[in-house]
Order: sequence, then structure tokens, then C-alpha cells
Amino acid sequence: MFTAIFGSFEAGIIYAIMALGVYLSFRILDFPDLTVDGSFVTGGAVASVMIMGGVNPYLATMSALFAGFLAGCMTGLLHTFGKINNLLSGILMMIALYSINLRIMGRPNISMLNTETAFSKIQDLFEKTGIDASLNKLLTMIGLGDSLPETWGILIIMILVTFVIKFLTDWFLQTEVGLAIRATGDNNRMIRSFSANTNLLTVLGLGISNALVAFSGALIAQQGGFSDVGMGIGMIVIGLASVIIGEALFGTKTIVRTTFAVIGGSIIYRIVVSLALRIEFLDPGDMKLITALIVIIALTMPKILEQSKEKKRKARKKAEMLNIIKAAERSGENHAAIKSDS
Repeated sequence: MFTAIFGSFEAGIIYAIMALGVYLSFRILDFPDLTVDGSFVTGGAVASVMIMGGVNPYLATMSALFAGFLAGCMTGLLHTFGKINNLLSGILMMIALYSINLRIMGRPNISMLNTETAFSKIQDLFEKTGIDASLNKLLTMIGLGDSLPETWGILIIMILVTFVIKFLTDWFLQTEVGLAIRATGDNNRMIRSFSANTNLLTVLGLGISNALVAFSGALIAQQGGFSDVGMGIGMIVIGLASVIIGEALFGTKTIVRTTFAVIGGSIIYRIVVSLALRIEFLDPGDMKLITALIVIIALTMPKILEQSKEKKRKARKKAEMLNIIKAAERSGENHAAIKSDS
């Protein structure tokens, strides 16, 4: 059980970067960007091809981020300068990226097993420095040494990387350009009346969104040891599930809180899916069905809870009004009794 939850937490923190990208497009820009299913694969394809070609894994991962940025910018250009519907422009770019990704990889999938990746470098570092041994020894002393992970390095580094990206996102969205992007998503006409170039802001926002998605794809490819042309299927639903679950559980009062909620939602989603797949009558092929059910529950539960709260609020107000009426009636009866006695 611990191993399954640990693996889900580790995957969830990596997918959280993708979820932050989805949050930027869907919530900040109010742009239903389906490019995500393609740009996620683009990140994995670029990173795997460069790594297999002998390029430094860290440089390959950053190159994947840049490739995702270009893909997002192309979607933005199709919408803004090509005047194509936002949903359709994302679909067109997603379809185009399928062929582009095949061109990049040269075949449907690339294996990186027994190849040095960013994660293998991190694992080697934690083994050489003795950090893994120290943590495992500590957990064994407190009685948690039955199912220890192979390395703690990937989890620790990815938590740091994800939260650095989160804080950079928080900072960016509070800059002048970030506020303009937020305003573009909230009220395009209003921000245009202040002479802001909404087309450029939309392209930039989508570029940053897909850069994060591709970065996550590059990391997932290195974690799994392969990249596949179909690894991005349904990624937009997973990203939306993470955003919706996080917002429902942690709230959206501020940008800082919301980005934290997105990360938490991604981790919780992965843990829920992992635990659900442990049920006997479910198998890995049911993962998409589980995802759909999680999204449905996440979408409907807040509304059901709100309706329940509203009913309780109305019942409380009704009870208060009845108490006031009864008190007024008793006061009138007392006043009449005093008047008759006098």
C-alpha cells in the first residue's frame, strides 16, 4: 500500500506541472486548449530523441519546454491571427502535433531504458551522498521499513521543481503582463479598450501553458523510461480533473491558493486512481473510466453541497421568521391583557 501511494504521489507531483499549464489556459485565459494532448507528447518526444542522441538530459528537458512553448504559440496564432474558433484551433494543433511527434521520434515509441536520464542522474547523486540510505534507516527505526522506495531523490527534487514553478507562476500572474493576461481571460473587450494587445497576450499565455505541459511530458517520459506517440491521449481530462478536484477541496480565493490547490488536486487524483485500480473487478484498462467518474463527481459534488447549504440556510431563515412572528404575537397578547386589566 505504501509503495503504491508513494508512486502515485511521485507521479502526481510531476503531473502537477501539466495541471498548472492547463490551469493557465482554462482558468486564466478562459481558453479550452486541446493542444495539451499533443504538446505533452511533444515534450516527451523531444527529450527522448535528444537524450538518445547523447545530449545532456537537463538540456534535453529544457528543450522540450521550448518546443511546447512553440506549439502553444502556434495555437494562439491560429486563433488570433487566423480567426479560427478557440476550440477548433486547439483541435487542429493537436492533430498536427500527432504527425509532428511521429516525425520527431521517427517511430511510434522510443525506449530510454539503460540510458542516462535526468532522473537516473538524481538517483545516482542521492545514492552516492548517502541521502537514500539515511532516510531509509530513519524510516526503519520508526517501523516503516517494510516497503521502502528505490530512491527518494526523484520525489524530493520534483517537489522542489514543482513548487519553484508554482511560485514563478504566482509571481508572473501578479506582474503587469500577468495581470493583463488575467484581464484578457476575464474581459477581452475591457482590456482591449486600454490599448492592450490581447492577441499577443493570448499567444503568450498559451505558449507558457503548453511549455509547462511539454516540460511535464519530458519528465514523465524519463520517469517511465520511454516516450510514446499515444502517451498524451486524455491528458487534457487529467489536467482538468486535477484543477477541478483541487479547487473543490482547497478553494480559489487567491492565485497563490489556487495554484497550490491545482498541485494538491493532481496528487489526490493520482492517489485515488491508484487505490481504485486495487479493487478486484477493475483493471488498468478502466483508468479512463475512473478518470471520467472522478471528474463527474468533482463537478457535481460542489453543486450538490451548495444546494444542501442553501436549503439549510432557507430553513434557518424561515425558522427565525417564525420565531419573530410568534414573539410578536405573544407581545401583542401581553399588551392586550395589560390593557384589559387596566
